[in-house]
Amino acid sequence: MVKIVGIAGSLRSTSYSQQALSVVIERVRALGAEVELLDLRELNLPFCDGSDEYPDYPDVEKLRKAVLEADGIILVTPEYHGSLSGVLKNALDLMSFDHFSGKVTGLMSVLGGQSNSNALNDMRTITRWIHAWTIPEQVAIGQVWKAFDQDGNLQDENLSKRIDTFAQSMVENTQKLRGLPQRAMVAS
Repeated sequence: MVKIVGIAGSLRSTSYSQQALSVVIERVRALGAEVELLDLRELNLPFCDGSDEYPDYPDVEKLRKAVLEADGIILVTPEYHGSLSGVLKNALDLMSFDHFSGKVTGLMSVLGGQSNSNALNDMRTITRWIHAWTIPEQVAIGQVWKAFDQDGNLQDENLSKRIDTFAQSMVENTQKLRGLPQRAMVAS
């Protein structure tokens, strides 16, 4: 079994990034992966100053340990001014190659406007620099305010299918990179 950690880069209490992460994490779990959510809203993280140690911030070690022990990481961000959120970038800056090298990553973004790949491209560059293996499937949810009903369920069947494909790729590629046997998988 592979372990997948999910991180959403939004601090909003009604975060669409968190909703999207919840949907994909449940689908990854349904495919047999162990999952852990790291909620940046609940972690007390300092601004990265390039230090190796942050003794006054034990949540930095919690973040680092969870990612270090993961086989794969799903990153979800709102798109702010054409890029990923500062919150997610800071969390990534608090880690290093040691945490991501050889790990599979999957990338998603949510946008208020039309779907595009700006934030996803920036995250892909970052994950390449920290030696992660990023799956080719990615999901950008444009006009995200239309994507979920009031209970957090997806309203668009095509988007749901894209997230199924993303989840399946995440689990299969993580198993391949870890050299684990794969089982026949069918996303629901």
